[in-house]
Amino acid sequence: MKLREGFITHDIEDTQIMVATGDAAGLFCGIARANETAAFIVNCLKSETTREQIIANMLSVYDATEELVSKDVDMVLTKLNSIGALEM
Repeated sequence: MKLREGFITHDIEDTQIMVATGDAAGLFCGIARANETAAFIVNCLKSETTREQIIANMLSVYDATEELVSKDVDMVLTKLNSIGALEM
């Protein structure tokens, strides 16, 4: 899976914003804000990846349990999918 073409991000201090452009704007109209953890997941999705790879990447950076990281990844993936930002 990966971030759908047309969804672009920009980092401002400790927040990442995402907007849809071009054809993707037909799927989502608005601005999505992400905290540091969600931004890490979005950045992983800028190239083809899997849920398991994202979890492994997060565990190598963050001092958190696999259970907590898995829940965070699932929550962010669900939200991104709901706005049409994921290509499966």
